Amino acid sequence: MKKRIVVVGAGAIGGYAGGHMARAGHDVTLIDAWPEHVEYMRRHGLQLSGMTPEEKHSIKVNALHITDVQSLCKERPVDIAFVCVKSYDTEWATHLIKPYLAPDGFVVSLQNCINEERIAAIVGWGKTLGCIASLMASELYAPGHVKRTVPMGGDKHTVFRVGEVHGRITPRAEEVAQLLRAADSAKVTTNLWGERWSKLVVNSMRNGLSAATGLSGNQRDSAEGPRWLSIRLGSEAVRVGQALGYQLERMLGMEPEVLARAGEGSKDALTEIVNILTENAKKRSDEQRPSMAQDMFKGRRTETDFINGYVAARGVDIGVPATTHSKMNDVVKRVERGELKAGADVIAGI
Repeated sequence: MKKRIVVVGAGAIGGYAGGHMARAGHDVTLIDAWPEHVEYMRRHGLQLSGMTPEEKHSIKVNALHITDVQSLCKERPVDIAFVCVKSYDTEWATHLIKPYLAPDGFVVSLQNCINEERIAAIVGWGKTLGCIASLMASELYAPGHVKRTVPMGGDKHTVFRVGEVHGRITPRAEEVAQLLRAADSAKVTTNLWGERWSKLVVNSMRNGLSAATGLSGNQRDSAEGPRWLSIRLGSEAVRVGQALGYQLERMLGMEPEVLARAGEGSKDALTEIVNILTENAKKRSDEQRPSMAQDMFKGRRTETDFINGYVAARGVDIGVPATTHSKMNDVVKRVERGELKAGADVIAGI
């Protein structure tokens, strides 16, 4: 019998991964809070696209609005629940699906930021897995329509990294990786926390900066001022992660120590990092915007407290100041509140 899979949060990442799992023939139910999105998927299916014609698919999916989740009590219990909501929605989304889990069912955090502890506080550590979407960017740009804005990873880059909180390789982690291979390359990692912080470093370099300035990913990495701020943010985040004892992974082709030294003023390291960032910008779609920039454009709450704010807070905890992150977090919040207008000038004092 097929495993029963639900995806709580069928947006840019959840919709993309869940849609491809459904396309591969798995028993997948997509759950979302946006009525128009759910209704479109019910009527017309989920429309996925990417940077090549081969990535375009129209997929028939089973979609539920969050108000309809109670109907799951009449069906088989859920074996695997992917939580793909914004970090600030993690707790309620986990509580929403918890009553419908099978006795050996579990929850996978397929999210930005670090949310495993929040999930485990609700379902228990034994029912909690993590999954990093590495170098993955997509956008829910209209009801029922998700587009990928970076190239497929495939053999060149492993996109999905599934890990147990204790670091051991288990059959269920391997099963989740196999499911996600329907969307792109996937593996089981023994370094969940190092992978998590490495992804946080990348997010902390890009998300708040693009959200506050309105710059696309390519504009941000091609302009000297924003790019330098991005590198400084990355440098601080690396140093906090190292102080916390995480084994950081290579990020966007950047070695953690080289990124850290670049932000600290090493000319050789800076030249290397600038070259990597400008080369990466040539490979992305010009439409690519980090998730927080998408949120700002749509008038939604951003995850800044869980990205730049989180790095700053952990820096305080460990005694490694991350003042640039604190300032970035403050600027994003002021733009959110309408106290500042998004633009390149808002980062002048950071």
